Amino acid sequence: MKKPIAIDLFCGAGGMSEGMLQAGFHIVFSSDINEDVQKTYMNRHEQLGLTHGYNTYFKRSDIKNLNKEKINSYIKRLKIFERKKVPQIDAIFGGPPCQGFSRAGRRDKRDPRNVLFKEYIRIVDELKPKYVVMENVEGFLDTKLDGFKGHSGKRYIDHTLVSEILKEEFSKLKVKYNTIGPKVIDASNFGVPQRRRRVIFIAYRHDQKPPKFPIPITLDNKVTVGEALRDLVSSNQTQLVFDTNTYESESRDGRTPKVDGNLPNYNGQIYNHELSTHTIDIAERFSLYRQGENKRAVINRIKSEGINLANYPSLLDNCVRKLNRDKQSIVEDFLNGNITEDMLEILLTKKNSRSRLSSNEPSPTIVTLPDDYIHPFENRILSVREMARLQSFDDSFEFLGKRTTGGPRRKVEVPQYTQVGNAVPPLLAKAIAIEINLALKEKFSREKYHRVSYRNIKRKGKYRRKCMQKKIEK
Repeated sequence: MKKPIAIDLFCGAGGMSEGMLQAGFHIVFSSDINEDVQKTYMNRHEQLGLTHGYNTYFKRSDIKNLNKEKINSYIKRLKIFERKKVPQIDAIFGGPPCQGFSRAGRRDKRDPRNVLFKEYIRIVDELKPKYVVMENVEGFLDTKLDGFKGHSGKRYIDHTLVSEILKEEFSKLKVKYNTIGPKVIDASNFGVPQRRRRVIFIAYRHDQKPPKFPIPITLDNKVTVGEALRDLVSSNQTQLVFDTNTYESESRDGRTPKVDGNLPNYNGQIYNHELSTHTIDIAERFSLYRQGENKRAVINRIKSEGINLANYPSLLDNCVRKLNRDKQSIVEDFLNGNITEDMLEILLTKKNSRSRLSSNEPSPTIVTLPDDYIHPFENRILSVREMARLQSFDDSFEFLGKRTTGGPRRKVEVPQYTQVGNAVPPLLAKAIAIEINLALKEKFSREKYHRVSYRNIKRKGKYRRKCMQKKIEK
């Protein structure tokens, strides 16, 4: 059987695509609106033997500007389909932007990105793939829209759950689709060293076999942060010796095959592992956190146990300067736990979301801001490569563009940290894509069986007719 044909919409840097390729799909078309992710995505696919214009096509576009005619025209241009019939699309995968659904930040139900799933449904209605996979954040489950007009033309009453809208919209398409889910799936159950809970919604055409959600494979033996990062520890800061583990070796060797089935040529260079240079103040502040502690845990420990601020000279000088007090009295207050909120704010700053990763557990959900997490072994934030390891990207996957950005530029630029934080973990995508592939194969086998059986019946019928004719002639 040939590889199943797939499309990846809202593809980002390519986390979903990596999993699709690992599961055996051939991606003939993909699209995203951002130029930064386009560079990363196309560079990676070229590395894997997916050449733009030859066997795959990437279109940078707003999904509102895509339609069946345009997508089919891009696919028909591919050289691999010269003088050949363009195959039917087996599956469309995609994760419409989730900022308006997210529980991590301020939700805005008027965010225009909330309704991009409507455009996603429109593309499905036009292309009529056999299977559809949609991924989003957990907040998607309880997001409600007011007066939303669906692709079907139906106007939904206020406070209708997006998940309910999705189910009804798929049932109203020209070709009927059944749905399963939405279901919350934790990436740490599928070999990803990260507790990343994502909502997966699957639709399948009425004439196709119902797919299943993947069964957890690392429910009781989750990959830890230590297993994912320990070989990347900076030798000039910390000397740590560890045995090579499976996750580490798979990350270095690679999981995503090239088109020819081989792994991409990789010289072992660790891409995107530039380490941040922190001031002494910041490094000392990071050192206050123990593994697994967040800001609140640090505050509670300091209040109950006290801390010798003399061991943190830069932070002590900062307190002296801002509190306008002598060193000795400040040291005594911190030792005895006589600490005011002002003192704690000077010590730890106003930032509340920071925590140090625990090396013995999967990480919390990796986000787009690198300073939310402190390295488990070193007093610094994670590098882009370390975040990519926690997302289950191969080391040969190189992220292009600016390393980070800030201020108003964050609205238009998608730097490396954001590309990683926004991605679907490839191993999670692989688990889902495998189930779609299995459903396709079973349907193919069933259809092939029926075709063979029909041919056998026809042959037997012809044989019987020949025997009957001979009897008549005799």
